[in-house]
Amino acid sequence: MADIKNIVEEIKKLTIVEVADLVKALEEEFGVSAAAPVAVAAAPAAGAAAAPAEEKSEFNIFLKEVGANKIAVIKVVREITGLGLSDAKAIVDGAPKMVKENVAAAQAKEFEAKFKEAGAVVELQ
Repeated sequence: MADIKNIVEEIKKLTIVEVADLVKALEEEFGVSAAAPVAVAAAPAAGAAAAPAEEKSEFNIFLKEVGANKIAVIKVVREITGLGLSDAKAIVDGAPKMVKENVAAAQAKEFEAKFKEAGAVVELQ
């Protein structure tokens, strides 16, 4: 087993950008998210009326329209995807286009708000 203390010491030596890259790589490698967990509603008590259909827990963020402020939209795409400038610009130029898939519901709503603030139209699918 790896020595956890040595791993922590090595991480302490990294820059913030390197730590962000490490987190992204770990998320992709293990199929997890470092985002804060979303609170889950308690199940209804026995004998209670049947619960409505379950809410969707993951969404795909689909950029429908860029709007007038293309640069702000590119910045939002870079922020939520971690892509470089040219890749983010290619997504925005290619709209309508999928920006990010399988995003937790709370995070998807946050991203949707950022896109709206930048003047873009997105759809959570």
